[in-house]
Amino acid sequence: MNNRIENIKAILEDKKAVDVEVFDLSSKEYLVDYVVIATTLNPKHASALLDYLKIELKPQGEEFLRVDEDDNWTVIDLGDIFIHLMSEKYREKYNLEEFLESFQRPRD
Repeated sequence: MNNRIENIKAILEDKKAVDVEVFDLSSKEYLVDYVVIATTLNPKHASALLDYLKIELKPQGEEFLRVDEDDNWTVIDLGDIFIHLMSEKYREKYNLEEFLESFQRPRD
């Protein structure tokens, strides 16, 4: 795992995001090289996590290309990394892990 991903994961865990998972898709044909998924405690927590990520990552040169935000799901596009901050309900409902794992399985 690269330093950028480790840093993102550390920030999220430090700020009480739950069940932070990283998917390395760098050797797969996917939109980005890495996807980070974390569960938020409530909408204010999600908004605070986004703020913390911006405060910590922008000085390190990360560019937030796009952020789509609502009460249940925030998607942060850093170009080669997507960060998904999701409510527990949405994380269960959309089960991105299963979708992303299909890219990690070896293909015949």
